[in-house]
Amino acid sequence: MSLLTSTVIGVILSTTPAPEFNPDTVTPGPWGFFAIFFVAVLTVLLGLDLARRVRRTNYRAEITERLEAEAAERGTNAPSTTAPSTDTSTADRPKAE
Repeated sequence: MSLLTSTVIGVILSTTPAPEFNPDTVTPGPWGFFAIFFVAVLTVLLGLDLARRVRRTNYRAEITERLEAEAAERGTNAPSTTAPSTDTSTADRPKAE
């Protein structure tokens, strides 16, 4: 099997023509630079957003633990793991004239 493989590879390599291109014309140019720069900036921004979201999640979990510990000290039922209430009542809003 290895003799057959080496023969096939030898035939392929011997019949492959030399590259006929000018290496100076095969460059990405300014569009390639801007595309890679855009991908790099986007990656950094996504990383920063991910870090911010993870930090926010950790802070929320820490606050929930503190609230549950305070409720346990007072002897009341600890609040469940629900999100804080966002009251959108109109009582605090000024009346439109």
